[in-house]
Amino acid sequence: MKSKVVLAFSGGLDTSYCVKYLSEDRGLEVHSVLVDTGGFSAEEVRAIEQRAWSLGVANHVTVDVTDKFYRECIKYLVFGNILKNNTYPLSVSAERMFQAIAVADYTRQTGAEYVAHGSTGAGNDQVRFDVAFNILIPGVKILTPIRDNKLSREDEINYLRARGVPGEWHKAAYSINKGIWGTSVGGRETLTSHGYLPESAFPTQLSKENPETVHLHFEAGELKGLNDQRFENPVDAIKLLTQIAAPYAIGRDIHVGDTIIGIKGRVGFEAAAPLVILKAHHALEKHVLTKWQQYWKEQLANWYGMLLHEGQFLDPAMRNIEAFLADTQGHVTGTVHVQLAPYRFYVLGIESSYDLMSAKFGSYGEMNNAWTGDDVRGFSKILSNQTMIYGKVNEANEQ
Repeated sequence: MKSKVVLAFSGGLDTSYCVKYLSEDRGLEVHSVLVDTGGFSAEEVRAIEQRAWSLGVANHVTVDVTDKFYRECIKYLVFGNILKNNTYPLSVSAERMFQAIAVADYTRQTGAEYVAHGSTGAGNDQVRFDVAFNILIPGVKILTPIRDNKLSREDEINYLRARGVPGEWHKAAYSINKGIWGTSVGGRETLTSHGYLPESAFPTQLSKENPETVHLHFEAGELKGLNDQRFENPVDAIKLLTQIAAPYAIGRDIHVGDTIIGIKGRVGFEAAAPLVILKAHHALEKHVLTKWQQYWKEQLANWYGMLLHEGQFLDPAMRNIEAFLADTQGHVTGTVHVQLAPYRFYVLGIESSYDLMSAKFGSYGEMNNAWTGDDVRGFSKILSNQTMIYGKVNEANEQ
């Protein structure tokens, strides 16, 4: 009997090559698995399944982990207002770990001797998949045909053509990775330090011209309502906000960052709903949390995003940070009003019963109701004491 290999399969050029190589050149029984993190339509799932069967896999399954992805990761990215390098909502970084975990689970179920992925040797994904597999299925051998054979895109195309595999591979000028938390876009422009993606490269084109206001309703930090609709599952709210906001061509940018393997990299992305949610959530927090809650959240959230980006999601320290982030969200409840317009959005304001900007205690720059001028005069003197003493002591020593 042939040995089994479970292949993380997307239906693209790299994983199509992997099916043929692993089955025909390596003589393995290929079991492909597509892991959906909220980026595929029903039609796309069917098309990918058909491609897998046409390539000759022994079995194919599709696993939907969208809800799990939200509950165990996206929720904490919102709680932490996490944007990598103040720009990128970690769209692909986050979903890759959940795809790897699902593939590892399926590998364990099938009892396969091998597990494979189509990552190249130049990116982050190879590390994310390898790390997850090493932790979750340490006895299973990892195969990476694209990386191991050092293949170019042309090499893969020629290999598939020689085996009679149809496909218009050259037409794909841009590499697209779509999930519920955003879509990454890579192309020749992102391989340089100065090129910007053309309008046509972004998945959603501008189709809305008239500005509109959306009302985001948060409950304990989670998006549970949008305008007049309420949702039990925040995933549904995210999907609806994407439908409303993406046609304004907002949430686009190019992220420049440090890869896990030590080189700089650029990637374009489109993440209308994630960016609106993160900015709205942060605005609400600025009203309802104390200074030090915000400060320590920012420190830990930065580490959380870094560790997630570098494939360390399974480290127990991540659960510790999640516990802290979740504990800060008890009063992050209220409505945030956001204005959407072509290529831009901005927060209009918030409403919350937990708003610390309460007129009962005073209005900034105007009236104070909870202290006197003498209170502030004495407080200011004490606050300046140490720096005053520092200046006097050093002035005397320098004379």
